[in-house]
Amino acid sequence: MFETLSGKLQAVFKEFSRRGKLSDADVDTGLREIRLALLEADVHFSVVKSLLDRVRARAVGSEVAQALNPGQQVIKIVHAELLATLGTPERLNLQGPAPRSILLVGLQGAGKTTLAGKLARWLRADGQRPLLVAADPYRPAAVEQLRTIGRQLDIPVFTGTQAPPQLCAAAQREAAATGCTVVIMDTAGRLQIDADMMAEVTAIKALTQPGEVLLVADAMLGQAAVRIAEGFHAALGLTGLVLTKMDGDARGGAAISIRSVAAVPIKFLGVSEKMDGLEVFDPARLAGRILGMGDIIGLIEKAEASFDVAQAQQMQQKLLKSELDLSDFLDQLRQMRKLGSMGQLMEMLPGLGRAAAAMDPAQMDKQLTRSEAIVCSMTLAERRDPRVMNSSRKRRVAAGSGTQVQDVNQLLKQFRQMQDMMKQFGKNKRGMLGLLRQLGG
Repeated sequence: MFETLSGKLQAVFKEFSRRGKLSDADVDTGLREIRLALLEADVHFSVVKSLLDRVRARAVGSEVAQALNPGQQVIKIVHAELLATLGTPERLNLQGPAPRSILLVGLQGAGKTTLAGKLARWLRADGQRPLLVAADPYRPAAVEQLRTIGRQLDIPVFTGTQAPPQLCAAAQREAAATGCTVVIMDTAGRLQIDADMMAEVTAIKALTQPGEVLLVADAMLGQAAVRIAEGFHAALGLTGLVLTKMDGDARGGAAISIRSVAAVPIKFLGVSEKMDGLEVFDPARLAGRILGMGDIIGLIEKAEASFDVAQAQQMQQKLLKSELDLSDFLDQLRQMRKLGSMGQLMEMLPGLGRAAAAMDPAQMDKQLTRSEAIVCSMTLAERRDPRVMNSSRKRRVAAGSGTQVQDVNQLLKQFRQMQDMMKQFGKNKRGMLGLLRQLGG
């Protein structure tokens, strides 16, 4: 979601880096461009002013004047001050006797019910035993939606006909009786903040005494999300915030503004509609993505969560012995798809943010789907030994996968190139470092 902002900031930093020495006028010109980029990204004007005032105070001092590379020093300062603006990371408060309670609040359409499932899945992976509570009797099918999520994740869902405050209190008693350690209460929302909604969630909070009151806000709302956070915080005393739809085309201003303006820490980011699309908020990683520095730690975490260790070790042995076949290639394609879209992955790699912006993620994902379909249309014998692929076999595979013969030829060519590279890797005594040097890496 930060593609436009990241591209504009990188253009400013590139101009800084071209200069061997920065004058005060150079700094002011660059900061003016950064100011416009941040405002266009819907960052709150007071946050922009405070951030750039701090950057300028450091950028025109000896810290930059005496640096070997003034341009890079300015980038370092902007990164540090952006980190200060985003605040320090804060984790969920799960202290105290079980069951602990988490109250989810927010407007209708922000994604509270989906977030409840994501959070339950995340907590279970952390060793907790969550219980979901369907405390929204007003939205059609809200209860059934949560039940469906519960069945999908194999997590219990508590429902009932009581009023939401009494239902949540009953859920806490049920959790204590059944050994659940965390109760996640999915409450009703409205199209806008109103007295009835606030009265209900205030009653729920008073009756259940949750350790966490999390506002679920749609990042697509921009500065409106900041105002919503201020309204809920004044009424409920929020302990944290979850920004959803961070994978959309929003400009990203809410993520930068909300900590400073609403004084509410961001605890999670919703990065997709899938149940695993939840990230713990990390200011350093978010700042890196905003400034085009990537998020390699996030990419590693995605890989660790998605890849099967035993399968990876088996694949490593095949690579070393140059025994990789198209079935293994198919497995790797499917593993890669588990990590997310190619556009998202490229944004997380350092130095590729602008390259990712220049490419069509949908086209890249379409190519992966096409490759998977081609391999799936082959027989096991053809996958083990692609050399048997003659013209008639290629036509059959193309027809079966809904592609053209040239698409099949292209895939086979790419696979042969990968096999050749792996053979070099297996023969090279110095391993990957030697291979990278051979490839000019």
